[in-house]
Amino acid sequence: MNSKLPVALGLATVAFGAAGQCLYNVDPGEAAIIFDRFAGVKSKVYGEGTHFKIPIVQDPIIFDIKSKPRSVPVTTGSKDLQTVNLTLRILFHPDPTVLPSIYTNVGFDYDERILPSIVDEVLKSVVAKYDASELITQRDAVSDKVADDLTRRAETFGIYLDDISITHLTFGRDFVTAVESKQVAQQEAERSRFYVEKAEFEKKASIISAEGDAIAAKMLSDAFDKVGDSLIELRKMEAAEEIASNLATSRNVTYLTKNKKMLLN
Repeated sequence: MNSKLPVALGLATVAFGAAGQCLYNVDPGEAAIIFDRFAGVKSKVYGEGTHFKIPIVQDPIIFDIKSKPRSVPVTTGSKDLQTVNLTLRILFHPDPTVLPSIYTNVGFDYDERILPSIVDEVLKSVVAKYDASELITQRDAVSDKVADDLTRRAETFGIYLDDISITHLTFGRDFVTAVESKQVAQQEAERSRFYVEKAEFEKKASIISAEGDAIAAKMLSDAFDKVGDSLIELRKMEAAEEIASNLATSRNVTYLTKNKKMLLN
């Protein structure tokens, strides 16, 4: 009885090990296909859970089918032959139903092989239809066009794009220099226009002032013609009265009478 126990334990261990060799797990967010050494890649796709395989003959190939981010930089040319540097950020995942075809035709690293190529192709095609200035003023339209074309292109390879966005957009040094020169020219033009408008305003103000002086002089001339010297005499009397009032209130003024030649304090 005791001699049979080690044998039984050994057989159980072998059986457990053999069972482990016949099973494999697929975690959530993953999918698996089977490579058979006699039949090649099987067409069936296995979802999450525990599955059977034939040891040595069959190997599971497990794909991550969750959405993953990837940034692809591209340098291309605009319609007006300006150098454009873009970076496209995409979220993607493979179509689980076509994983056997993806593995057979492209390989396990399908994203490395396909995405940079189709992103470069689509961006160059779209950007070439716009001038450099239009890429700035019509950025939303450019993004929509890139997203539509790239989504259709990726689906032909069994890849779904969940999100697409242009995260970086710059231009060559020649274009930047031209834009800066244009801005300086516009600022100079605005400054010149300000000076012209200021001079024009001052000119109008001088004309209005001169016209006002002429009208005032004419009014005085008309008044003199009507009253003669009376107005002048009135102004003299008013001035004399004001001077006398100021002298009367001053303590440092001495008066000399006309007839007696006496000093009065």
